[in-house]
Amino acid sequence: MKLGVVITGEEMAGPAADLLQAAADRNHELRCFLTDTGIRALDQSGIQELVGSDRLTLAVCEFSMERFEQTVPSAVADAVIVGGQYQDAELAHWCDRVVVY
Repeated sequence: MKLGVVITGEEMAGPAADLLQAAADRNHELRCFLTDTGIRALDQSGIQELVGSDRLTLAVCEFSMERFEQTVPSAVADAVIVGGQYQDAELAHWCDRVVVY
């Protein structure tokens, strides 16, 4: 299954990371989009591990990154797509199921 996860609030970063890890353990194809304060999920080690292992395609909202003065951690900078709502729409189109936190 192709699973998409959209994280819109930093308070849900932990539960979203747990869901993504469980889905990765079941070999689902994963995409994630971070927006608003959800961009702080970049600080979650579980998210970074998934991105670093190529098990998760991750895009972040550039506007939110600028607004909240967040940077992409250097460990995953090459793998993270910094974009906009187009990436969110692409996730919704590509995935079989989408979960929004």
